[in-house]
Amino acid sequence: MNPNQQEQPEINFDQVAEKLRSLFGGKDGGSKVGGRGLGLFIFGIFIVAAIIWVSTGFYSVQPGEQAALRHFGVYQRGDSGAFIGGTEPGLHWYFPAPIGTRAIVQVDEIRRLELGVRGNTPIPIESLMISGDTNIVDVQLLVQYNVKDVEDFLFRVVDPGGAVIKGAAESALRLVVGQRIIDDVLTTEKESVQSDTRVELQRLLDLYETGINVTEVKLQNVRPPSQVQDAFDDVVRAREDKERIVNLAQAYEADVLPRALGEAQRVLELAEAFKQEKVADATGESARFLAVLAEYRKSKNVTRQRLYLEAMETILPGITKYIIDGDSGGNLLQFLPLTNDGTEGTNSSFGPLEP
Repeated sequence: MNPNQQEQPEINFDQVAEKLRSLFGGKDGGSKVGGRGLGLFIFGIFIVAAIIWVSTGFYSVQPGEQAALRHFGVYQRGDSGAFIGGTEPGLHWYFPAPIGTRAIVQVDEIRRLELGVRGNTPIPIESLMISGDTNIVDVQLLVQYNVKDVEDFLFRVVDPGGAVIKGAAESALRLVVGQRIIDDVLTTEKESVQSDTRVELQRLLDLYETGINVTEVKLQNVRPPSQVQDAFDDVVRAREDKERIVNLAQAYEADVLPRALGEAQRVLELAEAFKQEKVADATGESARFLAVLAEYRKSKNVTRQRLYLEAMETILPGITKYIIDGDSGGNLLQFLPLTNDGTEGTNSSFGPLEP
């Protein structure tokens, strides 16, 4: 190669331009017209490409969705205007890529997370945990949640709706179960376990800035390990029998006790009435005796005679009376009771003897 000879470029731009000119206007007289046509063609392609690029900036946000907008990768907080860069439901336009990017997020959609089970398949490595009394319990959990902060959900944490919430839910559940004995977790404290787990899970998700709002935490299956299931079933049945017997005893108490209290009240009222009657009688008798005593002190003979007559009036009506004529000689032997029936002698009358 001659060192004085200039090296030719791999692409001869003059030749390329000449060929384009020949396509639009020939080699001679139409060169100017061809150059102008080439410029118009290139400009038209540019205009069409610009229109297509601008049209890709249109997007629609449906109810329950929210748009996250970024300008050269920087998140834009709030709407830029009524039409440009809107994040609320409706039709909007934003700068297309690579200037602007957007992501549409379902913020009202209720999402689910299953812990310890996938469908009908148990996952023991997630569900087996230790209770506060160092027993092993198998707990399956369902978590429902939605998105409350789009920025945190998309840009603060990697995979917040996957590994992050799963790990946080497992940590919260193990913490709550570890504070209770196994009997409480299996029977009476399920509602409390759900409530405390939800509070602890939401605290962890807020601490991690995940932008997730926990709507519900529900225990699916809570049971002891299969190796000791029968023993725990016996315990549960015994506890149910105890509750049943206690309920029966309380029902019997509710039936018998009011009646016993009513009967006791009735007896008390009868006793009180008897007491008042006797007190009134005694008071009346004492008052009468005092009145008689006062009269007796005033006139002893008259009062003594009156008392005697009153006593006779009370006694005589209860017996059979005989009037003996003085002409009979006053012999009372004929009235002596000689019958075998001793009741006649104890009664109030003497029967006459037969001749």
